[in-house]
Amino acid sequence: MSEVSLLKQLARSLMTGQLIAATDPYRLHWHLAPVVGLMNDPNGFIQSHDRYHLFYQWNPLACRHGAKWWGHVSSDDLVHWRHEPVALLPSEEYEVNGCYSGSAVLNDGKITLIYTGNVKYANGSRTAYQCVATEKSDGTYEKQGPVILLPEGYTGHVRDPKVWQHDGMWYMVLAAQSLNLKGKVLLYRSADLQQWELRGEIAGTHLNGLKEFGYMWECPDLFAMGDQDVLLCCPQGLAAEKYQYLNLYQCGYFVGKLDYEQTRFPHGEFHELDLGFEFYAPQTTQTADGRRLLFGWLGLPDDNELAQPTVQYGWVDCMTCPRELTLRNGILCQQPVKELQQLRQGNGVVWQGVADDAPELTALSAELMLNVDAPFSLSLRDNAWLNWDGNCLTLTRRNWRTEELETRYWFGALRSLQLLLDSSSLELFINDGEACMTARYFPDPQKQTLRFSGQGTLSIHHWLLSACVIE
Repeated sequence: MSEVSLLKQLARSLMTGQLIAATDPYRLHWHLAPVVGLMNDPNGFIQSHDRYHLFYQWNPLACRHGAKWWGHVSSDDLVHWRHEPVALLPSEEYEVNGCYSGSAVLNDGKITLIYTGNVKYANGSRTAYQCVATEKSDGTYEKQGPVILLPEGYTGHVRDPKVWQHDGMWYMVLAAQSLNLKGKVLLYRSADLQQWELRGEIAGTHLNGLKEFGYMWECPDLFAMGDQDVLLCCPQGLAAEKYQYLNLYQCGYFVGKLDYEQTRFPHGEFHELDLGFEFYAPQTTQTADGRRLLFGWLGLPDDNELAQPTVQYGWVDCMTCPRELTLRNGILCQQPVKELQQLRQGNGVVWQGVADDAPELTALSAELMLNVDAPFSLSLRDNAWLNWDGNCLTLTRRNWRTEELETRYWFGALRSLQLLLDSSSLELFINDGEACMTARYFPDPQKQTLRFSGQGTLSIHHWLLSACVIE
C-alpha cells in the first residue's frame, strides 16, 4: 500500500479514535502509550543533541498485531515528551508486512535507523531484510532500502538488529532461527552501515554450554558494563518451572565478555530480567553522562493482551518507565531514572509503624518507598496483592481474561521496595533494583487505594504522581 494511502487511514484512525481513548478509566497518567491502536517494542532509543528519542512498534489502525509502523516521540528530560513525525510506514515491497524492530545510531551527527523489513508469502513462508533509513532536516526519515538479505542457514525469522560502534567499526547483533528451529544471536560487522559481514553466531541454543534453550531469541541487545558485556534477549520456547519461566515468553540476560576478533561470547547463566507478568523486548542506550538506560514493552505477545479492557477504547499496551541499569555482583539491577522524581507532588506522606495500623493511601498514580524488616501484606485496589513471608515475596493478581488468581515469586532477604503505580500498571523494584516485577492490572476504577496488613513494622514514604505531559 502506498505511503499516501496509509497516511489517509492514519488520519481517520486518529480523528475517530483519540477522543474515545481519552475517556478510558484505565488510560495511563504518566506512561507512554499509543494515542490509538497497539504499541509494542521500544525501538531506536537514543540521545541526540541533548534530546532523547524513542521510536516504537505501532499499529495505529487496529488493536492487533499486523503490519507495524515506527512511531516516534522525543524528550529533553525523559518525563515531558512530544510527538514527532511518524518515522517508518510499511509502504515498500521489502517491508510490506511490517517495519519490524530495530535500533538507532548517530552517524555523521544524524540519527540512522536500522530495522527489519518483514515479508510474508501466501504459502505461509516469510523472509526478512535488514534495512536502513536516515534522518532528514525536517525530522522525517529517508529509506535507503535493505543492506542485509536473509542469511543462508536460517529461516525467515531473522530480525531486531541492535547496532553499536566499537574501535571504529559498526557491529550488529541480530535475532535468528536456524533451519533446525533453534534460537540464535548473530554478530555482523561493517565499516559504513551499508556493507555488512556476517561474523558468526555468538549465543543461542547449543552454544556456550547451553542445551535446549528456545526456538527463537528475539530482541537482542549487547552492551558493555564496566569490563564486562551484557546480552539482553527474549528466548521463546522455554519450559515453565515451579518458580521461574512462568510467562509465555521470557526476557533475560547473560553476563560475559565479547571477543570481537574470535567472534565468541562466553557467558554465565541466564537470569530473568523481570519476574512479573508483562515485560518484553527491552532496549537500552548510553547517555551523554554515561548512564545505561532502558525502556521495555509493558506487554507480552500472544498471551492475554488483546483481552485487555482498553481494547474497547481503541488502544492497547504501553512502555515501562525509563530505567537506569547498573551491574552489581554480576546482577543487572534496574531502578527508575532520577528524572521521574519530577512527577512527585510535594513532600508526600511519611509514616512508620505496624503494618496493620498503616493508613490507606492512593494507588491510582503514585510512588511508594518501603523499608521492610518483617512479614507484611499489601492489597493494591483489591486486584493485586504483595505478600512477604520472610523468605518469599509474591505478587498475585486477578487475570483479566479468566478472573483466576496468578502469582509470581522472588526469594531473598528483603530490605526495601519501590513501587511505581499508574491507573492500570505497577512496577516493583526490590532492594534498589536487584530484582523487578512489572505488570498490568485492571481494578474496579472506583477502587483507588492500597491497604497494608500484618504485625511487622514498616517505614513508608508515599507520593502522588503528576500526569506526564505529551505535546
